Amino acid sequence: MLVHTRTSSAIDYIVTDLMRGTANVKFSNGNWYRYTNVSRRAILNLELNPNMSLGFWVNDNCVNAQRTNIVGSLSFAF
Repeated sequence: MLVHTRTSSAIDYIVTDLMRGTANVKFSNGNWYRYTNVSRRAILNLELNPNMSLGFWVNDNCVNAQRTNIVGSLSFAF
C-alpha cells in the first residue's frame, strides 16, 4: 500500500494497493470511500507522476470510471 499526499482542495490523501486494484480516498470534508477494480495502470501512473492532481485522478479513475465499484463510505473508530 502506498499513501499519496499532495496539495488538493478536494482530496486529503489516497491509499492505493496496486496488487488488489483498490484506492481508499479521504476527501477534504472528512469522508472516506473505498473503490475497487481501479485500473492498475492508473494506480501505477499516480505512483510514478508526483505532480499529478489527486482530484483529477480520483474523478477520472474512481468516481467517473465505469469499471470501478464503490464499496461505500468507510468509518474509523479512534
